[in-house]
Amino acid sequence: MKLWLLRHAQVHVPAGVCYGMHDVPANEQATQEAAEAFAMCPQHGSVLWSSPLSRAWQLSQALHSRRADLSVPRADARLCEMNFGIWEMQAWDAIARTAFDAWMADFTHHRFGGGESTHEVICRVGQALDDARALNVPEVVWVTHAGVIKAVQYLLASGGNESMIRPDQWPQESPSYGGWMAFEI
Repeated sequence: MKLWLLRHAQVHVPAGVCYGMHDVPANEQATQEAAEAFAMCPQHGSVLWSSPLSRAWQLSQALHSRRADLSVPRADARLCEMNFGIWEMQAWDAIARTAFDAWMADFTHHRFGGGESTHEVICRVGQALDDARALNVPEVVWVTHAGVIKAVQYLLASGGNESMIRPDQWPQESPSYGGWMAFEI
């Protein structure tokens, strides 16, 4: 199966702000441009899943309007960005260094900002990945977020290891806003 991972378009949030699970809309023009650019990629009849957060949902709707042959988008909360708790909508550089150090010291289980741990993200994304595989279809498209895309990369590189995640194992690259990557799984 080919899994397409399409990142939402640029959001209406100042650069350098942690917005994670916070529901912020994407730029409409950038969303339309991303849908147009990606529309040629998935094969006819591909399955379309989306994070329910508006920035991703907007793109899934724009994509489906261009490609009615794709399945109707299905919202799946497992494709949401990481929940950063009290750090949501705060400037990254305003977050105390000690908070980052605590997260790096226990990258697997620490709930950064009191929200969600890396392990919890990996587990929910892993469950969604298992469900996508079980569809037994040639291609699936996820409209999602950088953190989810990194979680997929981690799971594929680690052979599905959900138990111990170190900061040096976490992927550093993800597609830019409106960009995508694909994996054969």
